[in-house]
Amino acid sequence: MTVSATNALTVDVEDYFHVAALAPNIHRDSWASRESRVVGNTQKLLAIFEQFDVRGTFFVLGWVAERHPQLVRDIAARGHEIACHGYSHRLVYEQSPEEFYAETLRAKNLLEEITGSAVVGYRAASYSIVRESLWALDILVELGFAYDSSIFPVRHDRYGIPNAERVPHRLATLNGKSIVEWPLATARILGCRLPVAGGGYFRLLPYWLSRWGLASINRRELQPFIFYLHPWEVDPEQPRVSASWLSRFRHYTNLGKCEERLRRLLGEFRFGAARDGLVQLGLLPRTGTNCGRDRVHD
Repeated sequence: MTVSATNALTVDVEDYFHVAALAPNIHRDSWASRESRVVGNTQKLLAIFEQFDVRGTFFVLGWVAERHPQLVRDIAARGHEIACHGYSHRLVYEQSPEEFYAETLRAKNLLEEITGSAVVGYRAASYSIVRESLWALDILVELGFAYDSSIFPVRHDRYGIPNAERVPHRLATLNGKSIVEWPLATARILGCRLPVAGGGYFRLLPYWLSRWGLASINRRELQPFIFYLHPWEVDPEQPRVSASWLSRFRHYTNLGKCEERLRRLLGEFRFGAARDGLVQLGLLPRTGTNCGRDRVHD
């Protein structure tokens, strides 16, 4: 690889019943009574990352951290960056600014109390910082976040800013402040943007296409990419939820193939924590930013 900065390996730490695609069929009041699988699945990912000697960024949902604080400690103890995924997995554009401020502060404080370290990164539930909710970036700055990874520069029924910048950059907020943004990965193909950032795209697209798209970002554009997945995506035995055809397609397709594909990916690309990658790019200061080691793959 000729790209100088490290690609970011990120995990959105949430359980299968938090997923927005299944939200119409799972009432929030039922979360506490459902079988939780987030600890075991996250530990599986930690073991895989350990095998490849790679460190990443874990965007932890506050709801999970509150119930499983030892999981957060375990993630941090293994040298990974702890970042914030909000508290309740409510979409940003379904909240008022006051609600967003309160729940994001709650999650950030919770994570910092558990780890004893500052949390500087944020990712919205289902990438729900869109044009109508760009006001949220000013709140993130006010709360002390240094970077965001919530903007997906694609067109989608639930999220996305189609014409947004595709590479890590410093973004001006509506109120004239600034925050570093690392958009979700898209590859350029025939004048279009192909989402190759991970998650459902990683399961639905053939592996060769995901690999090609990610490699093109590194080799043709000389840029690092950000990749994401969820703990439930390496859990093909998770409980099945009755939902619409589209929701079931998005959520359950190729769950049994995701772990093997992830292992291939970790062996073919260089990964590290998002914060460290932004330091290498000169977008964040170096002081106090080392989140652990990352392995260089030849």
